[in-house]
Amino acid sequence: MSTPTSSHAYGIGLIALIIGMSGTFVFYTSFYLPESLAKPSVDEHILNPEKSLLIEIVPGAVIEGNQNYVPNKANALLTINNLVVWENNDDTAHTVTPDHRHSDSYSGDFGSEGVLKPGDTYEFLFTEPQEVHYHCQPHPWMTGSVIVEKSRF
Repeated sequence: MSTPTSSHAYGIGLIALIIGMSGTFVFYTSFYLPESLAKPSVDEHILNPEKSLLIEIVPGAVIEGNQNYVPNKANALLTINNLVVWENNDDTAHTVTPDHRHSDSYSGDFGSEGVLKPGDTYEFLFTEPQEVHYHCQPHPWMTGSVIVEKSRF
């Protein structure tokens, strides 16, 4: 003779399942997720370099064949001038757009959001050695690059 299955056993199992799922959710949202999204630890000297590196978008940059980003091939050193600032001194709007999607582990995605109108600036804090090639979206002949290296000191 078989014994009837108690609905209490199903209720207790369901309660245990709900408690287990709630515990997992609390752990995930309170501990795992914030830790996985946290920015990496970066030396204070890298976060606050001695000076910035200015790259100018020069007047007449919109004309193909003219100089555009000056310096065109910039070198930056961590702790010295790894805060790079692009300044639009042209009378036309431009962008600083990576040739390929590029991200810095601390500062996030590289590239200006939208256009830089005349007089606008875009700045990016590089926190690790890397090389980035970029261009102007509406004027693809405008190209430049930044090489970021560790300083020797």
